Order: sequence, then structure tokens, then C-alpha cells
Amino acid sequence: MKVVICAGPPTSGKTTVLKQVVKRVMKKEARPAYLKIDVQFADEDQLFAQEFGIPTKKVYSADLCPDHCNVIVLGDAIQWAEENHADMLFVETAGLCLRCSPYIDHSLGMVVLEATSGMNLPRKIGPMLSLADMAVVTKIDCVSQAEREVFRANINETADVTVIETDALHGINIDHIVRQIEQREEYVAPSLLRGNPPVGTCTICVGKKEIGKEAHFGVLRPLESDIFYRGE
Repeated sequence: MKVVICAGPPTSGKTTVLKQVVKRVMKKEARPAYLKIDVQFADEDQLFAQEFGIPTKKVYSADLCPDHCNVIVLGDAIQWAEENHADMLFVETAGLCLRCSPYIDHSLGMVVLEATSGMNLPRKIGPMLSLADMAVVTKIDCVSQAEREVFRANINETADVTVIETDALHGINIDHIVRQIEQREEYVAPSLLRGNPPVGTCTICVGKKEIGKEAHFGVLRPLESDIFYRGE
């Protein structure tokens, strides 16, 4: 089974891209399964089930970072897809944490970025782009050729990835994405998370509401100096 993990900022067009991809791989008699990971609301699993009749699941990360949730549930998700005789598992994650990577070894890591989101976006999203295998740039019909070239240059400056520009709404250049998926290796267990997760445990994440560095411990970052550690 091949595993495709698709991340990207909200409204970038991840679902539209994956719909076009699923439509094409099913014409080649592939058997895909789909997992949606979001924070508090999603209905994409229902849309994929209704439109394509494929196995789907949805997980809400709630109090967890969606990328952390992805890492935790992915083992069960791969087993679920195999039990449903899928030969491709598409995982769409909200990817809201810009210090984490949702990608694992033996998978295709795909980040979806919209061309209308600003020329400097590729420099702002960290491992979501730098540890990906492929960057899919959507909504290219909404920007000028010069803006497209600058956006692509900023991606190439930030990461060594395959860049595919697409108008996903109309299915333009989706076949290039499908070929990349077909050329990827199959999933092999055990598989590890790409890159290193951020350092330390955050006291804010565990529920402390007080502001100011005096109220917190662990890895801290003051306004005017480098990070330091307080606590045992």
C-alpha cells in the first residue's frame, strides 16, 4: 500500500487536489482509502464517501496539535486501510503547527500552498514544506506569471521538492501528481516521523493561563534574549 500525507494551511485547496487525484487513480483501478484529521469540524470524509464510495474516516484532534494527532493515530489508520484492502491511503491533515512535520518515512509527503497567499508564505511554514517531497501550488489562475515565478523561486530556495502548479478546481496538472504517487515506494513498517519534533514540554499546552515568563517553566523564550530552560 502507498501512503500519501497531504498537509497545508487552511483554504489552500488540499481537499480539491485530493478529490482530483482520487478520481484519476480510481480510473486506473486503484483502491484508495481516505483519512481526514482536523481540529473541530470537517465533513470531507462524508464527501469522499458519497462521491467515490471509498472507505473514509475522520479524527478530531481537539486539544492536540493536528500534526501530533496524525502521528498518534497513523498506525491504526494504516491497519484500518489494509483491513479494507486499500492499496492507497490518503491522509489529509490540517497541519496548523508550523514547527512540526506530519510526514513519515516510506510515504509521499505533499504540501498544498495557494499562490494567492503571499509571496513569502514558503519561508514561513517550516517543516511542513522543508520535509515534504512535493509542493502543489494551487489557484495559479488567480495570480500573474511574475507572481507565480517568484512564489516558485521562494519554494525552491526553502526546500528541495518537486513543484507542481495546478488549477485544481479544473483538474489542470493533476496527472503530474498522480505520476509522483505511482513512482513512490510502498509503505514499510515500522516507519518513523521525518525530522525532529520541537524541544520541550510547553506549560501553556498543559493548561497554565498566566502571561509572563515568571509563571512558566521548561523551554522559555524571553522578548530580548535567547531561549533558556527553567525547572527540573
